[in-house]
Amino acid sequence: MEDMERRGVAPVLILATLCRTFCMVVLLTFFATLAVGSTVAKSNAIPLQTVFAGASYLGAFEGDPRAAAVFDNNNSVIGYVFLTSDIVKAAGYSGKPITTAVGLDLKGFLTGAAIIEHHEPILILGIKEENLTTFIQSYKGLDIRQDVVLDGISGGRINGEGLQVIDGLTGASITSIVFNDSIFRAARMVARSRGIIEDVSQDKPRLDLDSFTAQDWAGLEKSGAIQNLTLSNRDVDDAYVRQYERAVPAPGGGEPEQTFMSLYATLVTPAGIGQNLLGFAGFSQLRASLSPGDQVLMVAGHGVYSFKGYTWRKRNGVFNRVQLIQGDKTWRFKKAQHQLVEKLDIKGSPDLREIALFVIPAADQFDALKPWRLDLIVDREVSSGENLRTFFALNYTLPAQFILQPEPATSGTGISDLIAEATTAGGGIWLRVWESRAWEIAALLTMLFVLYIVMVLHDFAARRPKLLRRFRVGFLITTLLGLGLIMNAQLSVVNVLTFIQSLLTEFHWDFFLLDPLVFILWSWVAIGLLFWGRGVFCGWLCPFGALQELASKLAKFFHVPQLAIPFGLSERVWPIKYIIFLGLLALSLHSIGLAEYGAEVEPFKTAIALKFVRAWPFVVYALGLLTAAMFVERVFCRYLCPLGAALAIPGKNRMFEWLRRRQQCGTECHICATRCPVQAIHPSGRIDAHECIYCLDCQMIYYDDHICPPMIARRKRREDRAERKQQRADARLADQTQI
Repeated sequence: MEDMERRGVAPVLILATLCRTFCMVVLLTFFATLAVGSTVAKSNAIPLQTVFAGASYLGAFEGDPRAAAVFDNNNSVIGYVFLTSDIVKAAGYSGKPITTAVGLDLKGFLTGAAIIEHHEPILILGIKEENLTTFIQSYKGLDIRQDVVLDGISGGRINGEGLQVIDGLTGASITSIVFNDSIFRAARMVARSRGIIEDVSQDKPRLDLDSFTAQDWAGLEKSGAIQNLTLSNRDVDDAYVRQYERAVPAPGGGEPEQTFMSLYATLVTPAGIGQNLLGFAGFSQLRASLSPGDQVLMVAGHGVYSFKGYTWRKRNGVFNRVQLIQGDKTWRFKKAQHQLVEKLDIKGSPDLREIALFVIPAADQFDALKPWRLDLIVDREVSSGENLRTFFALNYTLPAQFILQPEPATSGTGISDLIAEATTAGGGIWLRVWESRAWEIAALLTMLFVLYIVMVLHDFAARRPKLLRRFRVGFLITTLLGLGLIMNAQLSVVNVLTFIQSLLTEFHWDFFLLDPLVFILWSWVAIGLLFWGRGVFCGWLCPFGALQELASKLAKFFHVPQLAIPFGLSERVWPIKYIIFLGLLALSLHSIGLAEYGAEVEPFKTAIALKFVRAWPFVVYALGLLTAAMFVERVFCRYLCPLGAALAIPGKNRMFEWLRRRQQCGTECHICATRCPVQAIHPSGRIDAHECIYCLDCQMIYYDDHICPPMIARRKRREDRAERKQQRADARLADQTQI
């Protein structure tokens, strides 16, 4: 018998060893090739000596905003190199991306620039290559603290103090402005984030002129960046009645519910608003026309009423139907302040009849950080010739996300200083990020609370298998769609490596607090590891894990044959994911940038973050894993996932053993072991905490008196007792009847 067992096990061991070796060779070769290929491509794309003369080598692109440290022969950091398209999403007048590599030294001076990619027709067809090269190289040596004027293009500002002058591209004025704006905006953001420059107004809040996040019209309205005032004809008529205690009919009449005016107003000066509304090229052109301290408001509307009126064209050049009020100051816009906009470059914009930009000079002392209001003025003439006027106010307060808060001074390392550091990390940026994602945070906390209740009361849930199975499918769909595709909160092994790296170097809260959903999820994972191990996250909160399981359920619904892997083989393939994790950990100790490339073994970025919009090798790899999951449930989770391996290592030391087992498990009965979707139950009946995904299938079997043999026996004994009791009752009834 023992000889037969040895003969049966030996082929399994040999097959497992060969399979594991083959998989490791293929995976490591594939991802090492990707890592090296990507690194070489990036290095070759940037002419380092042109961008930063005297540099020895370039580090990894990392941080927020993304930039690569530049090292000299002594391995000392001497500056940074960045790509403008990474930071300000630079796009040319054609609407296509422009990527410029720029060097910045530690004193705040540009060391050089080189165009990596552009699609501007005027540069391709109308500008000589040497002229373009001369223009880009003219940025070398410029001080990023001072504004730049493009000679021959930005007229009217060359004589200003604190300005630097370079020659613009003749015949490509707008494109020159785009290049100039993207270089200086990105350089200043990198310099501030690395402590190279400080703002003179750092002791008080200031307008965030440079930061940009893409948003559509609805997003800007939701954040409060765009405010709206909508009036019907009835609203205006009622206002006249309230003010003059009599009706003042409108000339020409009109339906009462017809839109009289839908007025929109916003501050365009911050890039987070203006670039979204006007596009990068249009916004850059606007900024080039401004003097330091100027502010720009956009007023737009549609309806039967015109907020512009006619006097500004035909009479005195003043817009008599709108006025700006802040505190005790009132401004009327003039023709010289007006810039016409025919169409906005933003998705979801309403059909606007009129759009106008109004420039408020710095000398007017308008404070963009303080609340203001825009009055819509409506005049109606009565039969006596008297002109009656009423006002409608649109109130505006700039959202906090467009305001940079000062960093508080710290003077110690006591507990109060640590609390202050934690609550103001990143100069208060993380607080604004959390505020802007309040609804997503609330949704995530609701999900986690519901899951916590189910996990704590899993005995109650497991006794209701039909309800629990439906809940699980619904929760997995929510995890995939809500947590993954909408919120983009897919955890990754990169998070683990970054955390370990920060502990080994210098830990900062701000880096982790800047992504609230990931921070909350990791906090939950930490709690989950203490109570349940890795299973609750891997089985319920991983979007790609949910995608695999849903694909498997769909395959089973259509009767796709499932591949049964012997437990002995499966157990010997499990270590692959641990080897991958340890390899990535070792690589991260050398270079976190290379480790990020190696982490592409996870298909999370391709399938969840980028939604399969990526280069074909990555898409093929992700689709291949999903296809395999239709034949072997959660094949990636079981054998390849480095994140699962990282969580499984500490998860073994959980505080409680929540999952119930019986003494018959693994001896008299093997039903749970054969039905476990990830083969986490050993033939002996023991549940392996390293592999369990807490799906609760075994617990539903545990309480099912039609599947679990001990429960079946208990049910039959109960039924026998009930039957005997009923027979005795029937006998007594028969005796009483005979009497």
